[in-house]
Amino acid sequence: MRMLINVPETVVEDALRGMAAAHPELNVDVENRVIVRRDAPVAGKVGLISGGGSGHEPLHGGFVGPGMLSAACPGEVFTSPVPDQMARAASAVDSGQGVLFIVKNYTGDVLNFDMAAELAEDEGVQVAKVLVNDDVAVTDSLFTAGRRGTGATLFVEKLAGAAADAGMPLERVESIARQVNENSRSFGVALTAVTTPAKGTPTFDLPSGELELGIGIHGEPGRERRPMMTSREIADFAVDAVLVDRPPTGPVLVLVNGMGSTPLLELYGFNAEVQRVLAERGVSVARTLVGNYVTSLDMAGCSVTLCQVDEDLLRLWDAPVNTPALRWGR
Repeated sequence: MRMLINVPETVVEDALRGMAAAHPELNVDVENRVIVRRDAPVAGKVGLISGGGSGHEPLHGGFVGPGMLSAACPGEVFTSPVPDQMARAASAVDSGQGVLFIVKNYTGDVLNFDMAAELAEDEGVQVAKVLVNDDVAVTDSLFTAGRRGTGATLFVEKLAGAAADAGMPLERVESIARQVNENSRSFGVALTAVTTPAKGTPTFDLPSGELELGIGIHGEPGRERRPMMTSREIADFAVDAVLVDRPPTGPVLVLVNGMGSTPLLELYGFNAEVQRVLAERGVSVARTLVGNYVTSLDMAGCSVTLCQVDEDLLRLWDAPVNTPALRWGR
């Protein structure tokens, strides 16, 4: 195992200490593992909270700040945060307007966020929840009942975050988050397996010269395994899988996401192929984002997420955002 760590047991703690030093605009509670906007709670604003297992950075802590999340709760690597973390975050960001929990569809996340909502409501915090389940690759997986939550999480957090910053009430912010999830579909591909610090070896066997189509962000199996394909062939397969599941009737946001170890040189080349496929299928592209945003530690690979937008959603996408991992308009 070659990793830039001290020991596996302190990986998350060490990362949070480093994040706190790099981003004084955030209040990073290392002991309780809660990352909060330093100006929270913001008067008159709905709070947005998300979280999940560490190892998917910059998701979610890198998206805390004006225009996106109010707080994020990191768990151990590929392990859900506990309810107390989320309840603590809810208390820290609630201004009296309520909070929205954005939950990726993984069994541990769903159960723990449900328990956290009960704890927060016992403390007088109004809570709404939105489940992200955009992955079209498989219906059920090792970690889920139903579809997995992947790249669309970024779209939900950005668009709902802009709505909350605009002063919209909780019911409207929740409605927008649900609309974004319903309008989004994703498909991922692994070129190498992922290695967790605790295990120290790849979590699944992917022989040299092969790839996995439809992989999950924890290394879950996908639809099928094939001999290595070209970027063009992967784009044809991945984009078609998304379009068949939900053919867009309007312009789309495009996320070409790296899984952690794929360099931007390759991701931009892959984006060129994604744009080609969309043009050939008559799909209008409104905005494109390329980079490592929803990752799986050291996995090489990529995912494609499309979200159909109207003028209102596009305005929310273009609204200013200022987080460690996503910034524009300020």
